[in-house]
Amino acid sequence: MILGGLYEGVITYVDLKDYGDFGLGTFEGLDGEMVALDGNFYQIKSDGVAYPVDDDMTSPFACVIFFDADREIPVWKGLNYTQFQDYLGGSTQEKNVFHAVKIEGTFGYVKTRSVPGQEKPYPPLVEVTANQPTFEFHDIEGTIVGFYYPDYVEGLNVPGYHLHFITEDRTAGGHVLELY
Repeated sequence: MILGGLYEGVITYVDLKDYGDFGLGTFEGLDGEMVALDGNFYQIKSDGVAYPVDDDMTSPFACVIFFDADREIPVWKGLNYTQFQDYLGGSTQEKNVFHAVKIEGTFGYVKTRSVPGQEKPYPPLVEVTANQPTFEFHDIEGTIVGFYYPDYVEGLNVPGYHLHFITEDRTAGGHVLELY
């Protein structure tokens, strides 16, 4: 379980692509944030830069699907991250179902982070994220990729929204901490 420090890769990215073309995750040793978008997989390392993923790289955690939107809802400018999550939650009736989230557009502000690679014995995720580098983007075009996890997954995952960001030119991004 990744929350407890199990960062050994269990699936290669070439195999992961059989399960989806859209999603998020991480890498062996928790070396950065993964964004999958339109069948392309990116590793956003602790320098904030997005790198193409090699097929033989492995992941201890990934959540991917073949994305096919079944509904679109408008999102208004000026919503902060908390308001944004509340808005998305209010537009969904199914609270016990996983939901994929894809938001494309221009954002006034996005703050992200990416975790650095770890050495064995691996520390718990809470220790890793305590010293994470953060990155700030202003008036930036890009895409938010993520999922809503229902409350009952607590212990296996963190309930709520888990979102990653990648710039329109696919050169930078990370795990979303704040946006508006």
